[in-house]
Amino acid sequence: MKRTILTIIVSGVLAGCGPQPQQQNIVKGFELSETMMRSTTTAAATLQPVQTEMNFFGKIAADKNNYIDVYPLVGGNVISVNVELGDFVRKGRILATIRSTEMAGMQKDLSDARTDLAVAQNSLRVAQEMYEGKLSTEKEVLEARSQVTKAQDQLKRAEAVGTIYNIRNGNIYSVVAPISGYIVQKNINKDMQLRSDRSDNIFDVANTANVWAIVNVNEADIDKIGLGMKAEVATLSYPDKKFYGKIDKIFRIIDPETNSMQARVVLNNSEGLLIPDSKATIKIFNTEDHTAIAVPSQSIIFDNNKTYVVQFITQTNLKIKEVKVLQQTGALAYIEGLSEGDLVVTHNQLLIYRSLNDQ
Repeated sequence: MKRTILTIIVSGVLAGCGPQPQQQNIVKGFELSETMMRSTTTAAATLQPVQTEMNFFGKIAADKNNYIDVYPLVGGNVISVNVELGDFVRKGRILATIRSTEMAGMQKDLSDARTDLAVAQNSLRVAQEMYEGKLSTEKEVLEARSQVTKAQDQLKRAEAVGTIYNIRNGNIYSVVAPISGYIVQKNINKDMQLRSDRSDNIFDVANTANVWAIVNVNEADIDKIGLGMKAEVATLSYPDKKFYGKIDKIFRIIDPETNSMQARVVLNNSEGLLIPDSKATIKIFNTEDHTAIAVPSQSIIFDNNKTYVVQFITQTNLKIKEVKVLQQTGALAYIEGLSEGDLVVTHNQLLIYRSLNDQ
């Protein structure tokens, strides 16, 4: 009995001195913190028609449908010029004034026509009164009425000329803006003597609410562009700002000096940022007849000559997926390796990629 008790005690002591079970380390997977989660953005992979991108050079040009050459209608001495290159003018604003003897002659013609009509009308009144008093014949009344009609026609002609030449009192001719727009050319100065047979314009006024981007297309690329293709335009003045439009005209003529053909893109210029004759870089996008999975270009990660994206499943479940880039066009990359609807990280993707690689 004593031996049994002693055996139990010794066994208990030996058991207490034996190896203890080790505490297991629980490994936790990668998880986005709440702070990083708030600044992380994602985008869904979508199935889209593939677009190709072509790069061209060109220039900004004024819309020729809203570009007016202003010619002097009379000769004479320039007494004032009220605008300079680049000034914005409203329709009807006086651009310059010219002292002209031709204006005095046209003003005299208008005054004479009014006098002649008054005389003819008075003669008709007298002829009618005499006819009613049996002192003249009906023929004399008809002749008087004919003179009134003739005088009226002469006055209408003189008034039409006066409207065209904007005749006012004196011998001053005013050159006015035919449309609202910018002065883009000026060939007149104060005290200049203008000949009445001058064939050169003195101002060009361009309405630049819409402008053209003229695309220079190399012969090798002519078959790649077409009407309706979307265009993205940037200028040296505002390299970070993009302007968008579509090709609405292709000029089927080759310039022998540049071996290029031109295409036209109409651009909205309500902010006035696009200046005629400034240089432009123009991207033309062509939509092809097949589709592919597309993701934002910024989601693509290049590492060790391979391309990856970070796929977002949940806040605690993110994966690095290797993908094959089929084509990259502006803001989109067409890839293989994802399914439609998969979410990819578009902000903080590099940080997450490095953290997942370090695990």
